[in-house]
Amino acid sequence: MKKTTILLSLALLLFSTISEVFAQKGKLYTFPIGMQAYTYRASFPKDVAATLDTLKMLGVTELEGGAAKGTTPEEFRKMCEERGIKIPGTGGGYEQLVKDPAAAAKTAKLLGSSYLMCAWIPHKVKGGFTFEEAKKAVDDFNMIGKVLKENGITFCYHNHGYEFQPYEDGTLFDYIVKNTNPEYVSFELDILWAFHGGAEPVSLLKKYGKRFKLIHLKDLRNGVKGDLTGGTPLINDVVLGTGQVDVAGVIREAKKIGIKHYFIEDESPTWYEQVPKSIAYLKSL
Repeated sequence: MKKTTILLSLALLLFSTISEVFAQKGKLYTFPIGMQAYTYRASFPKDVAATLDTLKMLGVTELEGGAAKGTTPEEFRKMCEERGIKIPGTGGGYEQLVKDPAAAAKTAKLLGSSYLMCAWIPHKVKGGFTFEEAKKAVDDFNMIGKVLKENGITFCYHNHGYEFQPYEDGTLFDYIVKNTNPEYVSFELDILWAFHGGAEPVSLLKKYGKRFKLIHLKDLRNGVKGDLTGGTPLINDVVLGTGQVDVAGVIREAKKIGIKHYFIEDESPTWYEQVPKSIAYLKSL
């Protein structure tokens, strides 16, 4: 009887595993649900634990961001791990990274991160990002990326739209990608900001492939016209799959490349209503 019970249990386990494989086979989005911490910028300062509890309840298992205010990197990592949340990526300001990239790498390691992204290149004129500013960024990124790599961290630049200023036969974003050392500098594709800046996110993925390591999942309200300012009213962030960006197409192409980390970032005033719908959308793909 005992042997029969064991065999039955093994058979049920095998059936369950096979069923799960077939269930996943037809799915497009088969990755952890990731969240950019900035989405909860109004919530974290009020109650870090409660915010992380909410993320856990939503099924979020990956977070991109730094330690919440009032916590050390070690404390924040522990709080996340207690809820089954990892922090594969964090961020750093441009000036901070230029000044002391080794310190930024140390903080990233304390958080348990493998990636560190920079989301903004300082420039003087809104909508007027220049070649000189891009050239300086290339030099700085190569330096930052080298130091980070020596410390076991992959550096990624996160586009913000203004980099798609026309330059020669392409854009200043093309210039940055082509002139940064692939050994030291990778990229995080923010699909809303790429689209808002006049680029096509799927085409960028096809063009630069494995230079992209991370994705910010965001969607832009229908009817909104983009520009090169790197800014748009917050209400223009909408639920994934309801706006202008081909989110499914992005995920399909990113999956081919081998990108494993996708972070929802919702800057809208009603993020608390939109995030659950965006998560449901990803699960439906």
